[in-house]
Amino acid sequence: MAIHNKAYKFRLYPTEEQAYLIRKTFGCVRFVYNKMLAERKETYEQFKNDKEALKKQKFPTPAKYKGEFTWLKEVDSLALANAQLHLQTAYKNFFGGKADFPTFKSKKARKSYTTNVVNGNIMLLDGYIKLPKLKLVKIKQHRMIPDEHTIKSCTISMTPTGKYYVSILTEYEANVIPKKLNTFVGLDFAMTELYVDSEGEKANYPRFYRQEFVRLAKAQRVLARRKKGSSRWHKQRIKVAKLHEKITNQRKDFLHKKSYNLAKTYDCIVIEDLNMKGMSQALNFGKSVADNAWGMFTAFLQYKLEEQGKRLIKIDKWFPSSKTCSCCGQIKESLSLSERTFHCDCGFVADRDWNASINIKNEGLRLLA
Repeated sequence: MAIHNKAYKFRLYPTEEQAYLIRKTFGCVRFVYNKMLAERKETYEQFKNDKEALKKQKFPTPAKYKGEFTWLKEVDSLALANAQLHLQTAYKNFFGGKADFPTFKSKKARKSYTTNVVNGNIMLLDGYIKLPKLKLVKIKQHRMIPDEHTIKSCTISMTPTGKYYVSILTEYEANVIPKKLNTFVGLDFAMTELYVDSEGEKANYPRFYRQEFVRLAKAQRVLARRKKGSSRWHKQRIKVAKLHEKITNQRKDFLHKKSYNLAKTYDCIVIEDLNMKGMSQALNFGKSVADNAWGMFTAFLQYKLEEQGKRLIKIDKWFPSSKTCSCCGQIKESLSLSERTFHCDCGFVADRDWNASINIKNEGLRLLA
């Protein structure tokens, strides 16, 4: 039996007093993170040429600041401890070459904090969740967490529109048996359709950002005319945030449903390992690429397939899927983005994306073999 993790996200409805303490915790966590980062940065600059001396340096903990800043004692101490752990992870990623040097947290950044289960301080009750310092907070639990799942930690967050959520991380034991792969499909990323599969089916992605683009642009123009910090500016800021939130929720809902249907239908799905950020910058398709959220879609596919013992295969991004004829295997020397129909010397004619998806599927089968 292997240990697995799964998170469940629910809406919170705190009282005004609880909401104030949550927002205060956000600020304290950001303050402690930035304080520790400032000290670490200073130490790093001092000893960056002497790695042995750098390793011996003792780095600060949240407890160090509680004497000077007594208001830190009013919030959840586990939230502050997790800020320290997050900073340590950021440093490990930097020294491991996985990320850039850690940066200071801004007030405009995502507002959240994480707390852990210790001696029953977090419990789900009938319509409420017990959280450290907050006691009982009203929760909209739209689905049940299985009894065999053990709660490990909770992340409380607030959206720009002022809504509060809790993400409950659980741990459970399960023996996922690898499924025999009988059904395969290849997916080719399409700018307007999200994807075209090797069976000729299209995702028919509604492009939610484009649908709301006119309303969003108008709302943002109104916001730009408001005096920053005024009550009218705050009202308009929330209107803009609500539009962005609506687009995000529509997109997530669509991607979850599409990935669920694909994971249910096929045993193995083959895709290209694309660098979406690079594509959006190099090809000037930033808005279209961001609206499709291909990265989020593949993440959803990955975990939905793994839960069922199925496979997601990523082929090399330099594989010439669009230039290769899926009928005879001949590779074209050049193929412009404007050519939406693939023509081969062997007489094969097909939609460019469908032809590419067949090649992606065949390459995945070759790698699997």
